[in-house]
Amino acid sequence: MTTKSTLEKIISEDLSAIWGILNHDEKRLIADNFVIHNFKKNQLIYAERDEPIYLWCLLKGKVKLFKDGMGGRQQILRLYRPIQYFGYRAYFAEEPYVSSAAAFEPSSIGTIEMSLVKDLIDHNNKLSWFFIHELSKHLGGSDTKIVTLTQKHIRGRLAEALILLRESYGFEDDGQTLKIYMAREDIANLSNMTTSNAIRTLSNFAQEKIITIDGRRIKIINEPMLRNISKFG
Repeated sequence: MTTKSTLEKIISEDLSAIWGILNHDEKRLIADNFVIHNFKKNQLIYAERDEPIYLWCLLKGKVKLFKDGMGGRQQILRLYRPIQYFGYRAYFAEEPYVSSAAAFEPSSIGTIEMSLVKDLIDHNNKLSWFFIHELSKHLGGSDTKIVTLTQKHIRGRLAEALILLRESYGFEDDGQTLKIYMAREDIANLSNMTTSNAIRTLSNFAQEKIITIDGRRIKIINEPMLRNISKFG
């Protein structure tokens, strides 16, 4: 079970989301049924075709939502950061998961059974609107990603992926280094390209002094140019 201090931390960081719209009794019910799980780097959280049971809340670390495609290639669909909720769409759709989730790095994730969430929704209309809002945002993001993957060239797709990483996880203390260290294969899977194309395009960006690369550390040194490539690429 979660500790009181952990829940207080979640509540203090997330007042605008679920915790801010629950009354005292509902929060107590969540606290009594909130379980924390720890995942190792690259460990699978749930797999495609699994039955959805939990609402997942990322407390610490980074999580990717992905789908295996043809030829064993993987497409990263979405990235999650603390504190975000995931894994609930399939439950509402009354179907198995259509994608998988895994930890990018050692991560702590809280779970609440979706049956309990459903009971809360039945008595709290604001909670219904929270999920409608979240699902609508994800749908809009998916529409945008379809255009990106089908119409943008390689440079535009990679630039957009780097901007996404910047907006999802931010920078280190230097204000330039992305606060996530991804393998070239993962960057390629996020951008829908081969690993070799990702490596070559990253090298081109470095030669153009848009980014610098040090192993898995990527520093964005010309963000306006990167955004311009993302927009028109």
